[in-house]
Amino acid sequence: MVVEKVKETFQPAPAALAAKVRTLAPSMTRSMQRVAEAVASDPVGCAALTVTGLAELTGTSEATVVRTARLLGYPGYRDLRLALAGLAAQQQSGRAPSVTADIAVDDPIADVVAKLARDEQQTLADTAAGLDTAQLAAAVTALAGARRTDVYGIGASGLVAQDLTQKLLRIGLIAHAHSDPHLAVTNAVQLRSGDVAIAITHSGSTGDVIEPLRVAFEHGATTVAITGRPDAPVTQYADHVLTTSTARESELRPAAMSSRTSQLLVVDCLFVGVAQRTYETAAPALAASYEALAHRHSPRGGTTRR
Repeated sequence: MVVEKVKETFQPAPAALAAKVRTLAPSMTRSMQRVAEAVASDPVGCAALTVTGLAELTGTSEATVVRTARLLGYPGYRDLRLALAGLAAQQQSGRAPSVTADIAVDDPIADVVAKLARDEQQTLADTAAGLDTAQLAAAVTALAGARRTDVYGIGASGLVAQDLTQKLLRIGLIAHAHSDPHLAVTNAVQLRSGDVAIAITHSGSTGDVIEPLRVAFEHGATTVAITGRPDAPVTQYADHVLTTSTARESELRPAAMSSRTSQLLVVDCLFVGVAQRTYETAAPALAASYEALAHRHSPRGGTTRR
């Protein structure tokens, strides 16, 4: 009941639909791309079309139209058409344009905070519900016993990669984050059985992340993919796949931003799981790192003099 309420409340804005089409286009067939591009570029016109009409307009089949609607997040074409009709009504009413999927350009800042918080909560809940705990447990086991862990990520995912490596370092594990694709590959060559390589990519098709993971995989390292696309290219080189969810996208809040919330949840799950498995060494290491930094958080700052 709650999910249905969210779907009815948050109709996608044209900018959000266009952003989603751009994000998913690489994973679509050419015929599906034609359907997606049509509804994104002319939501008002497509809202007036039946499934047969849209299929004829795009030179595809009714089955392709339905598959495209589902890939875009709708149960079927009827739901997509209703959403497009809502957008048409919104445009004709002259209401303020949307900045994100449900935030208008003239919304008070308090409403912006509330809506973004609700979006983040839903993203986290969706990620937790869809996370394969067996895959997570296997990844934790591999990390806890790894000689070394390399983490690959570009852009926003690169920040998540850094977050994971810093957490592992704080509990005494050897970990490196690589955002430079050349360094990532040259380091991946050195990995072997007993090491772990983790690729973080929402789209699952980022070549600069896939390449080092492939090299690590071929050299015998245990590989993990954190991605929003369970059937993405990156998964073919992953021993374990951890799937994330993402909030509704828009021009100002694309997947690269909204996906980071769910990626960080997965990273925290990995870290806590590893800390549990290695508690006898992790707890003293974490305490030592806190002590080493304590003077930097003192009221006067600087190094404590004796």
